[in-house]
Amino acid sequence: MMYRARGFGSRSRRLKPWMVALLIVLLLIVVAVAIGLLAHFLVPGQRMEYYHGTFKILDLRINSDSRQNGKYQLKDLKEMSENLVDDTFIDSALNEHYIKNRVVRLTPEEDGVKADVIMVFQFPSAEQRAVRKKKIHSILNQKIRNTRALSINASSVQVDAMSSSTGKLTVQACCGKRVVPLIANRIMSGDIAAKAAWPWQASLQRFNVHQCGATLISNTWLVTAAHCFKNSANPRQWTVSFGTTIDPPLMKRNVRRIIVHERYHSPAREYDIAVVQFSPRVAFTDDIRRVCLPEASASFPPNSTVYITGFGALYYGGESQNDLREARLKIISDDVCKQPQVYGSDIKFGMFCAGYLEGIYDACRGDSGGPLVIKDVKDTWYLIGIVSWGDNCGQRNKPGVYTMVAYYRHWIASKTGL
Repeated sequence: MMYRARGFGSRSRRLKPWMVALLIVLLLIVVAVAIGLLAHFLVPGQRMEYYHGTFKILDLRINSDSRQNGKYQLKDLKEMSENLVDDTFIDSALNEHYIKNRVVRLTPEEDGVKADVIMVFQFPSAEQRAVRKKKIHSILNQKIRNTRALSINASSVQVDAMSSSTGKLTVQACCGKRVVPLIANRIMSGDIAAKAAWPWQASLQRFNVHQCGATLISNTWLVTAAHCFKNSANPRQWTVSFGTTIDPPLMKRNVRRIIVHERYHSPAREYDIAVVQFSPRVAFTDDIRRVCLPEASASFPPNSTVYITGFGALYYGGESQNDLREARLKIISDDVCKQPQVYGSDIKFGMFCAGYLEGIYDACRGDSGGPLVIKDVKDTWYLIGIVSWGDNCGQRNKPGVYTMVAYYRHWIASKTGL
């Protein structure tokens, strides 16, 4: 596009000194505003930061042997300490910046137990880190002085900044491993998954009724579809259960926070992703384990074998099922999925198709938000898709459409620290 500028006429005259001074002042103001706008839009807005905190818990009798009686077990004390730090910052002025924490070490001492905790925040890069460290220390110290959950020596509270690389390595744990041999068939028309086959599968329930699937990505966070919350994103109405049956559940937790992608707007299908924080956190076992998340740069070629799981209906218009079911699918290329007889221009950025053009094998109602996973050569499983939408269930030329996790990888990290 060509731009036109309005010029001055040919007649000229000398400017008076005060007019020159005024023009210089106006020019300086324009330059200052431009610099401010560039700084606002071009400087990276948010970055993940890690802080190492320590405090001493007093008057405790600790037993690491579960067969002996004691006031506390170490694992119980770890959970109580993590919940205390969660409560501290979720109910503070840093709520919008706080991501999570993890107690990485409990050290018994003569007068109590020393706790080492890694705290993860997301801050604007403009503010000095020393100022943020002081704020974190002040809030943690004040809360600990007033808490009744644990007896803590307030003078023992210390906070230090950590490098991003050290902090990230410290909080990450093993992911994507399962103990059950792989035998997967299909969800629709349904074969039941073996116990502990898909330990990252979760059921999101509103008023204790299954609504959507979800995937465990840490001991407190799930990832799911944004459209699951189009009727309500009030966490008090939601719970989450784990295990291969909804009733009875292997374990159940209360939902604490629901974060829907800021740019998701129903009935549009773009940005169909949300993360959910629950409480209390879960302990990883053979039956409950987190899946791995791919890097933002990861790509998976067409015809790759992938797997979906869920509690959804066995046919279009049917009801959700009590038993978890599983299916083996193939990734379908964008070139095929964007053909007019398939989905055409409805396939947007951050979406991909998986299944078979012949139909039959597919996700269905109640599977929304659930995982589509792939394994690498080391038998480690990665979450690459989230059940999002599709025409009917198992219909010819209408495969399932999935939210591409790698596309939203930075967004997930910005909300969860993972």
